[in-house]
Amino acid sequence: MKRRVRVRKHLSGTTDRPRLAVFRSHQGMYVQMIDDAAGHTMAAADSRQPFEAEVPKGIAGKCAKAYLVGRAIADLAQKQGIETVVFDRGGYLYHGRVAALAQGARDGGLKF
Repeated sequence: MKRRVRVRKHLSGTTDRPRLAVFRSHQGMYVQMIDDAAGHTMAAADSRQPFEAEVPKGIAGKCAKAYLVGRAIADLAQKQGIETVVFDRGGYLYHGRVAALAQGARDGGLKF
């Protein structure tokens, strides 16, 4: 919890550059684009929805689902005209599923 608060106090999202907040549970990955200035969620994606993108070699299992969630949120961002975001890893280490989600978002066209 301390790590989450420490990371979060330096990040803030705007309408032009929203915060990409990650939540990782045991079974799934959830991500939201949040405009902190207005106080609302602009878009959200999770690992429970069906995906159509392909996963690169070397990524399997839960990391593959996280990669697809990253691609899905990147597609939603592009539909709204958003190109750059602030990545909020939510206190999780930038490793495994969190890194796979970030890679998927970058491959989808987001910059952070």
